[in-house]
Amino acid sequence: MKITIIGAGNMGGAIARGLAKSGTFAEEAITCTARTAGTLEKLRSTNPGFNLLTDNVAAVNGADIVVLAVKPWLMQGLIEEIKFSLDPQKQIIVSVAAGIPCSQIEEWLSTGMPWKGEFLPAIFRVIPNTAVEVLESMTFISAIREGMPQLQLINHIFAKLGPTMVVPESQISACTALASCGIAFAMRYIHASAQGGVEIGVRAADAQKIMEHTIIGAAKLLLEKGTHPAAEIDKVTTPGGITIRGLNEMEHAGFTSSIIRGLKECVK
Repeated sequence: MKITIIGAGNMGGAIARGLAKSGTFAEEAITCTARTAGTLEKLRSTNPGFNLLTDNVAAVNGADIVVLAVKPWLMQGLIEEIKFSLDPQKQIIVSVAAGIPCSQIEEWLSTGMPWKGEFLPAIFRVIPNTAVEVLESMTFISAIREGMPQLQLINHIFAKLGPTMVVPESQISACTALASCGIAFAMRYIHASAQGGVEIGVRAADAQKIMEHTIIGAAKLLLEKGTHPAAEIDKVTTPGGITIRGLNEMEHAGFTSSIIRGLKECVK
């Protein structure tokens, strides 16, 4: 099986490296495209076995799965460029672009094509986050319609790159806010805490490492024990203690409210 990733920038490149690292695809079975030679050279330096091209049309020939990983505002132009070289009866189309529903991909793909209306192409929206590169992405998958037999294959592939969740497309925006935008929010918390650590006397590198492992530990506690975050908070907040004082001060500054407001802003 061969996969082509069109648009091997931050997300597309991370997917390609994750697929190779997980052993899901051999490097030789992964084709990546980018507009600049510099982007391709970065991929070549980490994965010399990738097939690297600047020609999107050539890249889709012979692929079983075509991943569209360009920016949303470039998606229509890309589809117009490659659609006459695609075989939607045989190839699976996967979009990782935010904000573009499967139905829009299908419309752009089928408009003006002689096969329009004769069969239904297999189109999926797959929303990973950048942790896909280290096989820890929380990835969401939606199909253009229910009962598509290719869903099992797509889920199997991305499950090698971290946990997956098949969701209705109507929930994709909310899930994107929690996981794809959320990874940036988590990074900001780590960064802010490390800065605070420096102010209270910890070296910058040590403060960052402390926070990285603290976040991992918190997540593992919840995942492995199945408890609610509030229950774990209760275990470390003794009456009159420093932890509850710190938490309350953060709440006075709008900690929880700011997180909820940020998430809501992502789905406007």
